[in-house]
Amino acid sequence: MRTRYGLSPWIEAVPRGRRPDFPRLKGELTADVVVIGGGLTGCLTAHGAAAAGLKTILIEANRVGQGRSGYGAGLLLPTPGPSFRDVVAAHGLRVARRIFESWHQASIDAAAQLKRLGVRCRVAPHPSLVIGHQEAVLRKELEAREEAGLDAQWLASKPIAQATGLTAAGGIRMKDAFALDPYAACLGVAAAAGRKRGTFFERTEVKKIQVTPRSVDIVCSGGVVRSQKVVIATGTPGAAFKPLRRHFTARDSYLVLTEPIPARLRREFGRGDAVVEDMHTPRHRLVWTADGRVLIGGADQPAPAKGHDAVLVQRTGQLMYELLMMYPAIAGLRPEYGWRVPAAETADRLMFIGPHRNYPRHLFALGSGGDSVTGAFLAAGILTRALTGKPAKGDDDLGWAARRLS
Repeated sequence: MRTRYGLSPWIEAVPRGRRPDFPRLKGELTADVVVIGGGLTGCLTAHGAAAAGLKTILIEANRVGQGRSGYGAGLLLPTPGPSFRDVVAAHGLRVARRIFESWHQASIDAAAQLKRLGVRCRVAPHPSLVIGHQEAVLRKELEAREEAGLDAQWLASKPIAQATGLTAAGGIRMKDAFALDPYAACLGVAAAAGRKRGTFFERTEVKKIQVTPRSVDIVCSGGVVRSQKVVIATGTPGAAFKPLRRHFTARDSYLVLTEPIPARLRREFGRGDAVVEDMHTPRHRLVWTADGRVLIGGADQPAPAKGHDAVLVQRTGQLMYELLMMYPAIAGLRPEYGWRVPAAETADRLMFIGPHRNYPRHLFALGSGGDSVTGAFLAAGILTRALTGKPAKGDDDLGWAARRLS
């Protein structure tokens, strides 16, 4: 079996003839809201706006769902990525608690929303474990979360071994994590937005965004859309937002999906029912797929200026070697897919969501939500409430002003 480098197993599982084919934008149009970016965040925001009765247009430069969303790890996790103690140090206890509570609730709500919309993306519940050999560090994180009233439970070595087949000094267990097919989720939400009369265009490049006293004009490769609001859900600031780029660092993470694990080897992985994160530098993330494969993520690094293909081959081999060190019995197992996930990472490793004082009529959802899509659902909720004039308490915690950035 030859490893398929640079391809997403989620996208490859959908025959080309069954992938949606949205038109290119042509001519002059009007809208209440234009969403730029056809990933999961953009599709969810377009659905929320259209469901609220706003005339909504989504514009994607390439193909809907085939960017970072379609190349993700396929996880809905109840925490945002950085440790709770790190977020407290950066933003204080009150804000950190709200962010973690919001993220946990967004994970629960996301699974329910996908079910309610009839999106077939194989959502499956899992416990989420953070394990390691530094018991003192884990204990401090657990105590901080418990004191804040957050969901967290100590897990000793024996239950960790039973759940994962791994040796660790201890770990933290959290509820309400899920695995899913991220590409199918994106396409399903896009279809739901279409049923609410949201209009999608792809293979349409945005050339310029012009703000006037009464509107914002989105000048595209094939036409112009005049709108009241524009949502930038591209993950990374584009050419029109160069002043914002200093808040982001380009990083690549890597994912490997193995060939199916033979039944005789599966006992080496314990029950194999958890999403597992360790405390290595960089950290690993492990999860079993529904068809008996192991997905491992990690090997994060600053994005190289060139040589992406060679780096991908090296990182795929590295991750398979590290998986072998965890589970020696799988010697000879081959990676079926190896791919990279580019991301824009902020200093505090949290997304930026909301308005910016220097960009009137704009709303943003930028940055990485880790290797989880929970941030897409959280961002879409915040943005939809902003578009409909119904903000909720805590919606500005992830904004530019709250973090004193310009």
